[in-house]
Amino acid sequence: MEHQGRRERKKAEVRARISDVATGLFLERGFDDVSVSEIAEAADVARPTVFAHFARKEDLLFDRYPEAEALVVAAINNRPEGTSAVAALSDLLIELSDQGHPLSTIRARFRRFWEVVAESRPLQARARELLQHLEDAIADAMAHTGVADPQLTAALTVAAVRTVHLEAIRRILATEDETVVAADYRARLITTLASIAQLHS
Repeated sequence: MEHQGRRERKKAEVRARISDVATGLFLERGFDDVSVSEIAEAADVARPTVFAHFARKEDLLFDRYPEAEALVVAAINNRPEGTSAVAALSDLLIELSDQGHPLSTIRARFRRFWEVVAESRPLQARARELLQHLEDAIADAMAHTGVADPQLTAALTVAAVRTVHLEAIRRILATEDETVVAADYRARLITTLASIAQLHS
């Protein structure tokens, strides 16, 4: 068991190193102008090792998606008694935003990240795919909460969050004051998700 634990830690360290190196190169030069071979060389691993940890080049930048999905599912499954699934998601997203968490990205320091995404169609396409995966995971979790129509509720929730989040990102890219943007994001998210929770809980 201890050997297995060390092996898993080593795998996680290699994965993090590859992603960190790749992200640095992407932020410096743009996603489309960096090859997987360059990333492998810079991370001091073989090219197949990159794909052993990341199925697609795009996932090198979106490496925290598994963490995001795990947090969202846990928020629904472990919500306090009397709290709806949508309200639990709202609480999680507000907490991440208030912390300036990397999974929230509503801060000026993430501007370059979103510029890289905006410059690359493959990244935009992968972001849409991951959002669909997240919606499916939310629907599966909601199916065990008594929500009448978990697929519809999940779709409405994700669409609302996406709309509010993208508007905040546009404002960050336009170099608006991050404090104002974060406050508006917080208020819109609470109001919008509260409406969905009221209708679909």
